[in-house]
Amino acid sequence: MLQSRRKSISVDVWGVIVWGDNTVVIQSMTNTPTRDTQATTDQIIELADAGSQIVRITINDDASAEAVPEIFALMKKRGCSVPIVGDFHYNGHILLEKYPQMAKLIAKYRINPGNVGKGERQDENFFKIIDCAIKYNKPVRIGVNGGSLDEELLSKNMDENSKLTEPLSAEEVYVNTMVESGVISAQKAVERWLPKEKIIISVKLSHLQSMVDAYQKISGLCEYPLHLGLTEAGGNMKGIVSSSAALAILLQQGIGDTIRVSLTPEIWSPRSKEVEVCKNLLQSLWLKSFSPQVVSCPGCGRTSSDKFQFLAKYIEDQIKKHLPKWKQKYTGFEDIHIAVMGCIVNGIGEARNADIGIFIPGDFENPTLQIYVKWERYMEIKSKTIGEVGKIFFKEIETYLDTNFQK
Repeated sequence: MLQSRRKSISVDVWGVIVWGDNTVVIQSMTNTPTRDTQATTDQIIELADAGSQIVRITINDDASAEAVPEIFALMKKRGCSVPIVGDFHYNGHILLEKYPQMAKLIAKYRINPGNVGKGERQDENFFKIIDCAIKYNKPVRIGVNGGSLDEELLSKNMDENSKLTEPLSAEEVYVNTMVESGVISAQKAVERWLPKEKIIISVKLSHLQSMVDAYQKISGLCEYPLHLGLTEAGGNMKGIVSSSAALAILLQQGIGDTIRVSLTPEIWSPRSKEVEVCKNLLQSLWLKSFSPQVVSCPGCGRTSSDKFQFLAKYIEDQIKKHLPKWKQKYTGFEDIHIAVMGCIVNGIGEARNADIGIFIPGDFENPTLQIYVKWERYMEIKSKTIGEVGKIFFKEIETYLDTNFQK
């Protein structure tokens, strides 16, 4: 059962509100060289158009910092106003002080406490970033990463653990150190006079169970919004499954205010695939609706596979094609449930249970092809090609939207 959302402080990221009472915010990150302003702008817009509410870019050197004003100018020309987050590692304290225009433009600073510096320089460099956030009224994400955890803090905790009568496992100490690093860094920022309403925390690892453990622990130790994600989920099916499993566990427990699915890029695959996975995940959990949900059966020996497969793909493609127009014309339609079924076993029941559904008889089954609307048999279709059936069914979907969801 979906649990109530964890209550958290409200953080405003350039108009996008991140907190426990708001819907979960989707974000992604460009993988273009930021100095390439055209390519970076193109990808920012691709991600924003796909549904990313916040987009992060790498700012790692002088060239990338200098490119930020031009990127914002190009975004403005193309009518894009998505909040841009600066991703800083190692030299963020230098770049933010050196390039004030960049520091003013970006909506949020991402800080990794594990690589801001060593020894006494760690706090010094960290505070320089916090001071810039205060000066320019920016929120920060304190992003603790498993692959770049504060080595000094980890070494101290491992040494102390080894002296215990019943020491924890190395993995438990690692997770506890992740949590401690996030909490301590937030406390230091607040003591430096950064308002609590300017802090978001993440504790990302690549190991699924450890990541879940870290977020479960930190969720009870602070009220800051939490950004969820696996650091390195992998690519294609593995990355999608790992990220979805990890995020679903936490979201089901009410933990998480903003999410990113980090996928290893595939050749010719759009970067916005990360965003599509987030949207499908949130819609599957009933946390957010983006598009009518199409349910179709997997097929078996009873089904006329080529027919219902063709029909399911046709309806999915038509929905995607018409979605921009529908958003202008209808309101609340994203929650509807459409069924495309291919045999008598579950077909009639699923079609009836949907807002609008179609049932195609399987091989050697006698019932006629039927369309149901809200439990009632609405129409029978005889002697039509599957292409004609697809057009008829899609027309009835639009009739249903016209009847129930007109603005």
